[in-house]
Amino acid sequence: MMLSMQARLVEAVLFAAEGPLAPQEIARHAGLEESVLPHLAALADHYEGRGIELVERGGRWHFQTASDLSHILRREREEPRKLSRAAIETLAIIAYHEPVSRAEIEAIRGVQVAKGTLDVLMEAGWIRPAGRREVPGRPLIYATTADFLSHFGLQSRRDLPGIDDLRAAGLLDPVDLAMESLEAQSLLEKDDEDD
Repeated sequence: MMLSMQARLVEAVLFAAEGPLAPQEIARHAGLEESVLPHLAALADHYEGRGIELVERGGRWHFQTASDLSHILRREREEPRKLSRAAIETLAIIAYHEPVSRAEIEAIRGVQVAKGTLDVLMEAGWIRPAGRREVPGRPLIYATTADFLSHFGLQSRRDLPGIDDLRAAGLLDPVDLAMESLEAQSLLEKDDEDD
């Protein structure tokens, strides 16, 4: 399949980019005034089934190693960054409830959020400040980033697993399951009393 000159320009811009790019950025760098979406679709088709593929994550496009080959190209020396339980909980709250303020995170978790927790997530590039809530005190609110989506292989936040998915994977805390069961039993008993 022969690519058009415009598609080749888009390909060159993406190849040289340091990170994922939005379509508007791609058009600007390629000097194109038309929409680049048809060219991105043509390139995605062109690279389908090859060693690298063109993917879109969170509205931004980049080349990546084909998922079935990525294990071969892993770096020998990875620097694992283990997140604390507090950081994982905070990230999950932000992902599922964004945009969310520190006070809202604390209300959901039931404990204070250490400033360092949010700093670690921002350094990882997974969360970002998303403005200020229009309430007294104008607290800063946080949201996830395109890097978060890319790292976890998500197209959008809609792809986050639901409670049934988490339960099926065995990822829910047994205490949470027991509490949920007690709440359901309590509701059933209350219904029986009302009858």
